[in-house]
Amino acid sequence: MAGIGFELRRLLRKDTLLGLIRAYAYAGVISSGPWVLSIIGILIIGIFSLGAVIPDIGVTQFQITVTYLIAGSLILTGAIQLAFTRFCADRSFEHREDLILPNFGGVTLLVTLVSGVLSLLVALFLFPQQSILFRVLLVASFVVLSNIWIATVFLSGMKQYKAILLLYALGYGITVLAAFLLRFMNLEGLLLGFLLGQVTLLAGMLVLIVRGYPARSLVSFDLFSPRYLYPSLMLVGLFYNGGVWADKIMFWFYSGTGSDVIGPLRASFIYDIPVFLSYLSLIPGMAVFLVRMETDFVEYYSNFYDAVREGGSLAYIEDMRNQMVFVIRQGIYQILKIQMISALVIMVTGAQIFAALGISELYLPLLKVQLIATALQVVFLAIINVFCYLDQRRMLVLLTGLFLVLNILLTGISLMLGPQFFGFGFLLALAICVLLGLWLVNRKMGELEYSTFMLH
Repeated sequence: MAGIGFELRRLLRKDTLLGLIRAYAYAGVISSGPWVLSIIGILIIGIFSLGAVIPDIGVTQFQITVTYLIAGSLILTGAIQLAFTRFCADRSFEHREDLILPNFGGVTLLVTLVSGVLSLLVALFLFPQQSILFRVLLVASFVVLSNIWIATVFLSGMKQYKAILLLYALGYGITVLAAFLLRFMNLEGLLLGFLLGQVTLLAGMLVLIVRGYPARSLVSFDLFSPRYLYPSLMLVGLFYNGGVWADKIMFWFYSGTGSDVIGPLRASFIYDIPVFLSYLSLIPGMAVFLVRMETDFVEYYSNFYDAVREGGSLAYIEDMRNQMVFVIRQGIYQILKIQMISALVIMVTGAQIFAALGISELYLPLLKVQLIATALQVVFLAIINVFCYLDQRRMLVLLTGLFLVLNILLTGISLMLGPQFFGFGFLLALAICVLLGLWLVNRKMGELEYSTFMLH
């Protein structure tokens, strides 16, 4: 494997405590860096702008607007992300890299058109009270963000993790600096600063992609031909991203928990703050997830299928299968252990953190629920990743579709039951999907040789 797999194995090969620490630190930063940088960047902009943006509600309006832009663009592009990643991986396996860049151009063109039309309609009809500049920035930011997610998943699929992290650091560094310098323009200035940083980020990604792949043309739509398209993967991306945001959206628009912020956009401050803080605890679990998947699991996975293709002995094939099962079990156990430790640390220090941020301790019970849910979400991602490697698309559709439906149903029930049950809808939806996913993984691994040879 190229990219981070080589780097992690090189660090782990040193067989020292320092090498181990460096490997996990590297994996944690690479896997969670873009997400953490995004959170911290928006938070810093808000802190620097308080008192400088008049009125102060402009800062809140900016943060909520960006949240909606991120959520909407992720859900919209979720339908194409995994399908495009699979297309690129298959063409690389076939040594037909010349098809990758033209289809990236086709996907970005389609995403630009769809996101542009949708955001233009929203800006024209749902924000009649806002300035023309605000509406232009809203449309431009949505289009740029939608393209960033496509470029990010493309580079992630090609194992360009370090480049992604560096570009995100540059992009959000410029975002913070530009927003700080333009804050005198109030809400529009903050949004313009955000757009400048995102354009820089996208431009850097495009340069990296264009330089890295040969091409005979700039735009192609081979991806959407029946031969290459995977509708099941489109559903998986749509269901997963929809499921992640479903409970947040419901809390925003439920009359008892949400409040108007700007235009049709609403926020749930009782729910958003604990969710915001809980996602910062992802780093340790994501580090374990990436190390396990990119080192041990990938090694045994490659050995297993190489032996199948090249006529290896049955004993060797079974041994590689058993090693894959062991790595999955140990990886999930370590993810849970590390995430629980991280959650406990935040729970113990939660009161001090809230006091430092000026947040009421009434949010603490919900924070604890969200911390547990976040740990389960990392495990759920690990299960999804295993099924992606095994090409079990039906299982993926089942799990992600169930996650979306359960999150909507259980969150709705929790809203009706009252504040003491807030957050449990998301938690229970993940718990059920994780338990089902683990059972399905165990069953699939038990019959892996049979199904592999039958398909082969």
